Amino acid sequence: MAIIKLSAIERRRLSAFVTCLVFAVFAWLFTTLSKPYKFTIKQVVSFRNAPQKRAFHPLQSDTVNAIVQGTGWQMLFSKFNEDKKIINVDLHTLETKNYVVISNQLKQINAKKDVEHEIITVTPDTLFFDFSSRTVKRVPIELVTAIKYQKQFAQSDKVTIKPRYVTISGPAEVLARITSWRTDSIIMNGANEDFNSRVNVQGVKEGNLSVLPKSVMVTIPIDEYTEKTIEVPVKLINNRNYYNIKVFPQKVKVTFTTSLGNYPDLNEDDFEAVADLDLWRHNGYSVLPVKVTRLPSYSKVVKIIPQNIDFIIKK
Repeated sequence: MAIIKLSAIERRRLSAFVTCLVFAVFAWLFTTLSKPYKFTIKQVVSFRNAPQKRAFHPLQSDTVNAIVQGTGWQMLFSKFNEDKKIINVDLHTLETKNYVVISNQLKQINAKKDVEHEIITVTPDTLFFDFSSRTVKRVPIELVTAIKYQKQFAQSDKVTIKPRYVTISGPAEVLARITSWRTDSIIMNGANEDFNSRVNVQGVKEGNLSVLPKSVMVTIPIDEYTEKTIEVPVKLINNRNYYNIKVFPQKVKVTFTTSLGNYPDLNEDDFEAVADLDLWRHNGYSVLPVKVTRLPSYSKVVKIIPQNIDFIIKK
């Protein structure tokens, strides 16, 4: 393979040539990209001043093609500037018409944009809408949570949401599909105390809907949990022939988790433990397993001692 050997003078000349070439390319790019250009970008249509007495549905896509006046640099970086890709269209004319002409609003639209991003024309220029009678509906709020509790902590009571419902208004066919309305997500890590805060409800995704209120007050009780053991009498069920039956033992020890706030108040009346005699009648069981069928909310059974009881049937 041939190797070209250059003298020191030739290397300096080559280095100077490459440097000049690079500077020339950058100078050409800078000059070219500094010139004004007209280019097309897609912009998302955002509606404002929606009519209150008429429900509407857009008959075209929620994006338009806008021809924008700007420099080559702005054309190059337009893909990365999301803030410039929203066009706010005023719908006040829909009170009397079924269409909106965007070109009639370009002056107001451009007034809220940088001079360098001035919109010249928009396609489509006229937006058409379908109308139907506006109805109102109340739906329950659906709380969205992503809560990770600190060790030995958990929710200790029912969540309170005030108000419990939101009122939505819009086209009847749209409201018929809505059965609840979600909140923004409540995200907590290492939660170890009650949550009391105002939470926003999710915004509408369609311009022809409105939701009130915009936020609700949410309370999530959180407490530390510990174990407690209580003796609970065993109740015999499905004794259809009214046999005289003795069970041994008559009480079992139920160990369960409970919040510290509820710990002092819990007793055997809050629980029900049962044994099913049908297991002997139909399956020939010689001992009956015990199940806890009632216990306080947000408590969890850890173990039952004994898990099975003996019984004697007196005929």
